Amino acid sequence: MAILQVTDVNKNFGGLRALHEVNLDVEEGAVHAIIGPNGAGKSTLLNCFVGLLTPDTGSVMFNNTSLLGIKPHEINQAGVVRVFQTPQIFEDLTLLENVMIPAFAKSDGAFRINAWQRMRQRTEIRDEAEHILEDVGLIDQRDVICSSLSRGDKRRLELGMCLIQHPKLLLLDEPTAGMSRADTNSTIDLLKKIGERGITKIVIEHDMHVVFSLATRISVLAQGTIIAEGKPDDIKGNPKVQEAYLGGAEI
Repeated sequence: MAILQVTDVNKNFGGLRALHEVNLDVEEGAVHAIIGPNGAGKSTLLNCFVGLLTPDTGSVMFNNTSLLGIKPHEINQAGVVRVFQTPQIFEDLTLLENVMIPAFAKSDGAFRINAWQRMRQRTEIRDEAEHILEDVGLIDQRDVICSSLSRGDKRRLELGMCLIQHPKLLLLDEPTAGMSRADTNSTIDLLKKIGERGITKIVIEHDMHVVFSLATRISVLAQGTIIAEGKPDDIKGNPKVQEAYLGGAEI
């Protein structure tokens, strides 16, 4: 069953056609990768899922409910959570505080003036945050200020901040960008572990090692249009993909 259905989505910026008749079904529990060359429209499409952009025409349905015209925080509360290219964390706070904050934002829809007081009172949220830090391998650093973390650990922390929101759909925009190979492989392992929770994931990624390590299905965007879709093995040998994405070289 499709948890996300994108139908005939078009988006133009002036005379520039960013998306053209995009159709996409993301099955519940899948890891669906969206790949393509720079400028293909991947981030534009992702922004249409989270309320940062509204398509000119077409529909975006999540669990049979339209996401169009809904505020970003309402989309988040519905269960759609995004991981950005650059980790979005509070660098002056501890790891534990970072993981606790989204739990309050999830319930309130916005930060409240008394958020810190509520954090001290809500021991159940603290307990859950500690469990999540343990799951992502950061429990020993719970009281460390986040500015000192490596990029890989910042990504782990951000994933923990997502998990405490109990997402149904996790959108990952270049989750391993700028990482060393060791950190990339650790992130792949962590995302596989998260997969055991049954969370549906959409991954935008340039690193084919990451894509083929994680994806159960791949859609290929080129010039704003999906030119191919299928299982990883089907995409590897697709000549249209090799031409559009890699200039004819084999993946």
